[in-house]
Amino acid sequence: MKYEADLFKVLADQTRMKLAVLLSLKEEICVCSLAQALEEPEYKISRHIGIMRSANLVEARRKGTWMYYKLVKPKSRMEECLWDMFRDCLTDHPSVKVCLERLEQVQCGD
Repeated sequence: MKYEADLFKVLADQTRMKLAVLLSLKEEICVCSLAQALEEPEYKISRHIGIMRSANLVEARRKGTWMYYKLVKPKSRMEECLWDMFRDCLTDHPSVKVCLERLEQVQCGD
């Protein structure tokens, strides 16, 4: 149960929860796009992504000077259900909708 409890601790932060929802909806997203979507500085998004990476929730890929992130493939039934919940239940949340609208408008190194 320790892994599961630690996973929920990571996701208990509002910014990380929004990041998880956005990443569940896209194949992968550039850090500059995530920063613009959440209207936060890149360093703050990178710090939150770092916490998520330490918990093995996201993986990174470098392309030139940009870092791209995506959710890892679910390793358990619980993770699979969480990823589904991010997509199916939280995309209609007002704050996520705003982030998705901003994500569609993003102009960066993609």
